[in-house]
Amino acid sequence: MQLTTSLGESEKRKLQLKAVPAHLSREEERLAALAAYAILDTPPEPSFDAITRLAAEHFGADASCLGFADESRVWIKSWWGKRIREVPRACSLFDSVLDHDGSVAVSDTLLLPRPEDSPLMVRMLHARSFASAPVRSPGGHIVAALTVFSSQPRPPLTADQLHMLECLADLAASQLELRRLRAAPAQQQPPTTRSAGSPKSWPSRCDLRHALDRREFVLYYQPGLDLSNRRIVAVEALIRWVHPERGLVLPQHFIPQAEECGLILPIGDWGLAEACNQIRAWNREDPNNSSLRVCVNLSARQFARPGLADHVESLLLQTGVSSHQLGLEMTESSIIPNLDTAVEVLNGLRSLGVSLFMDDFGTGYSSLNYLHSFPFDVLKIDRSFVSRMAEGDQPLQIVRTIVELARVLGMDVVAEGIETYHQYALLRRMGCRYGQGFLFARPMPAEELSTLLRLPGRILPEPEAEPAAPAALSA
Repeated sequence: MQLTTSLGESEKRKLQLKAVPAHLSREEERLAALAAYAILDTPPEPSFDAITRLAAEHFGADASCLGFADESRVWIKSWWGKRIREVPRACSLFDSVLDHDGSVAVSDTLLLPRPEDSPLMVRMLHARSFASAPVRSPGGHIVAALTVFSSQPRPPLTADQLHMLECLADLAASQLELRRLRAAPAQQQPPTTRSAGSPKSWPSRCDLRHALDRREFVLYYQPGLDLSNRRIVAVEALIRWVHPERGLVLPQHFIPQAEECGLILPIGDWGLAEACNQIRAWNREDPNNSSLRVCVNLSARQFARPGLADHVESLLLQTGVSSHQLGLEMTESSIIPNLDTAVEVLNGLRSLGVSLFMDDFGTGYSSLNYLHSFPFDVLKIDRSFVSRMAEGDQPLQIVRTIVELARVLGMDVVAEGIETYHQYALLRRMGCRYGQGFLFARPMPAEELSTLLRLPGRILPEPEAEPAAPAALSA
């Protein structure tokens, strides 16, 4: 069956299902089935590569892939032809297959009602036709999709041809189950870290899962300024949790638990997508905002994914945002444990034109040893150094050294946590060009920041200097 109409209705149906609790339950069961295979972010395996190659050769396709979908992404385990390592799950081929609980085939994408809304991977591969079949667990849950792509339109698949693709998908499912059985002895060992959270801990994995499903997470934005003229040149996106009972929850109260239980990946991917959507909204409001850069913090687990650059490229394509408007911030501690992956990921992001920030510079343990090896554009001076500048020569010298180091390496430098006029004046005198902090503006919802962006030239008012200390009275 040719399900060409599925792509036009996929998003509508997905939104309708979100209101049904049973749908959430089925998705949780599907994710549990996927987790049992422990296959995400694993190296290529010949058994799966043989299947994608066979699929491409049998259908005369230009590319083929086997993609597994978690909450927020489709991760490509095996590919033939052009290599794409992952894409966001939203608007993906996988969701079309999942929505229809079966295969999807399109003989010519230009005949779709809205060809520009074709799935991301179709657009990235410039495909004119494709077919995708579900890969199911023994319980019937769709955990992956096997897809073939062609750069040319082709006649609709016959029933026998579609059956052949589904048989290859079933072969991939058999390899998955065989792989799981081989790994079963190791999986019988009790895990060292469980994420559900003890009865005394909050939030639990369930709390975080529900917050993600109910869209309780929001992004606040703090402006970054050119300190020479107080013009807003960037904003940092900062996650918050609008809890129905606890109110606004700051990230330090839930991000560590999200890291521990593994939900930091879908939460982080949501943050990236939300930031790109907000960039697009600001650009539409005022074309002059196209010079504004929005910076997003990456978790260590996000950064450890080799497919991160492909994921970001897909988001930029989906939203129509220019790469120079997106900045990605990572800490030293997220880089050092995975040096080989770090170099690959950073180079991939740099090739896209995305700005790379080393956050909290100076607080890690190998900064200077690795700074030359990584293609960073910006160093961010940790707020702990900025806050102590007035305490004596040594803290001041540390900040001055970082500013000079950035200059020598051809990098920009941003001072975080500027809270007093004295800190602001010191940073300007030592040549620190950019900064952010409560002195200028606290993190705020997107609507409030939009008001600041409408100021003439995006220039914030001069902050008030602290009054001089009164002279001591004579006896």
